[in-house]
Order: sequence, then C-alpha cells, then structure tokens
Amino acid sequence: MNADEMKRQAAQAAIEYLPEGGIIGVGTGSTVNHFIDAFADVKGRFDGAVSSSEASTERMKKLGIPVLDLNATGGLEVYVDGADESNRQLHLIKGGGGALTREKIVAAASKKFVCIADESKLVDVLGKFPLPVEVIPMARSYVARELVKLGGSPVWRENFVTDNGNLILDVHDLEIMEPVKLETQINQLAGVVTVGIFAHRPADVLILGTPEGPKVVKP
Repeated sequence: MNADEMKRQAAQAAIEYLPEGGIIGVGTGSTVNHFIDAFADVKGRFDGAVSSSEASTERMKKLGIPVLDLNATGGLEVYVDGADESNRQLHLIKGGGGALTREKIVAAASKKFVCIADESKLVDVLGKFPLPVEVIPMARSYVARELVKLGGSPVWRENFVTDNGNLILDVHDLEIMEPVKLETQINQLAGVVTVGIFAHRPADVLILGTPEGPKVVKP
C-alpha cells in the first residue's frame, strides 16, 4: 500500500470523529485534501467549515462546502488536520505547506484536534523534518541568527510567501527533546509570527494510515 492510500485511509477514518452537526475546522495539506473529499459526502449535516488556508478554502468551495470566518463562528467542536511529524505525546511539527499560523489558530479554537497522517509521520523524537517558523519579512535575518544560537540551521524558503504575507524559515538539524520549551523560546523571538511546533496545544487523537488499516494513537 502506498503512502497516498494510507493518507486516504486515515482521512476517511476521521469522519467518525465529527459531531452530528455544526461547524468544523479543516486544516491543510495532501492528507487533508482526502479528508475534504470525504467530508463533502456528509456536508449536508454541517453548517460549514473554518479553513486554515486559501488552498483548502478553494477546494471546499469547489465541493460546495460553505467556508466561514472564525471570527463569526465562535469555538469549534473538532479540528481535523495533518502533520509533518508526531511524537507519541502527540506533539507535532506542522507547516510544511506554510499554513502553520492559521492552523495553530484554528487548533486553539477547537475542543478536539484530530490529526491524520500515514504511519511514517510517527517518530520518537521531533526534528528530522525541518521545523517551519513564520517570520515578519524585516525580521528574517535576525530570527535566523537567533535560531542558530538554539542549535538549528535555518534556511529561508525562497519564492514562498504565506497567506499572511510573511516568510518561512525551515530549521534543520534540531533534535527537539523538549517541544513545549522550544515552542515557547522560539515564539518569544521578536519578529516570529509562530513556530510549527504544536506542543502547548497538541493533537488529542492521531489516526495513522497503515497497511493493516487505520491505527488510533492517543497520548
């Protein structure tokens, strides 16, 4: 079974975690695209969705799913999104697609965060996947120097601008032993919009697609 099929499998399993109705949060990425396709089959139960990116918004609108502004919805029952890495405490690295800030906002506004991924995303220690950090453009060089002091090797993601008009630094060579601590440290750097460590607000459930079928991991 290939990785894309495992992603589809995890995405379809997430439908079982949705409430009976209301509004849900929807993330970004290749696994989430499978979820959006599956969600379209049950969209009639729901008032709509809050999206974490322009790409997901566009996909949902094409499938006739109403996309709502978080400012108008209040809190959400469930948020479904993927991850670039997860440890067994369900601390995540996210932001490979560049939507980490909006993803973090929607996750924070949701009672339950259901993460969907293929089995390769589960790791013992976070950091093999380069850690995305969204920065204000004028702070790029300053933040990069500070990230070097924290042991990382930041690389500017050139020719990429986030939906918020900012830049991404992808930080290589990190072994993230204390995700909560490092998330706090990086977020406190002047010019950082947010960092792609989701540890203060981890996932509540991780659904992994595997060759044997969906596997549920809880912290």
